Amino acid sequence: MIKANHQLDAKGFACPMPIVKTKKAITELEEGEVLEVLATDKGSKADLAAWASSVGHQYLGTVEDGDILYHYIRKGSNEPEVEKNFEHTVSLEEIESCNGLILDVREAAEYAFGHIDGAKSIPMGELESRLEELDKEEEIYVICRTGKRSDLAAQLLANNGFTKVYNVLPGMNEWNGNITKEV
Repeated sequence: MIKANHQLDAKGFACPMPIVKTKKAITELEEGEVLEVLATDKGSKADLAAWASSVGHQYLGTVEDGDILYHYIRKGSNEPEVEKNFEHTVSLEEIESCNGLILDVREAAEYAFGHIDGAKSIPMGELESRLEELDKEEEIYVICRTGKRSDLAAQLLANNGFTKVYNVLPGMNEWNGNITKEV
């Protein structure tokens, strides 16, 4: 394994908890030190990489050992962390009357167990390599489980020239409408 200065056990937690715990743990590190984050949530691979990039830390990579993911993040500058939140949001209630594409960035298994009818599934970890599947002229409503992963995905889309992007808050956790299952 890779040498790390500190270790954080986030096994058994789902989004957004690995990020929440990592944010807290990384404040205890000195600039340049490496944090090893142990997680079991497959979505944490894309989530932690996107989060680290958005706040100025360096995501070094992930080593998979069975069901455990070992993430390595080098702490960036000791300047105060300013997390950028995507400014264009819509509520779950508004999503039903919106025209455009609902983009579900949860992992494939999360999507299969229940998603909004007609939503397109592109897991966060695949989004950057699958941008060509999306139309830059179409309104895109990005949704995940809690709103954190979709926030990072919306930022990624905007950084790649998509101008009609909205983060759906709070996310599928609070969705009370009809869902489609594929299991």
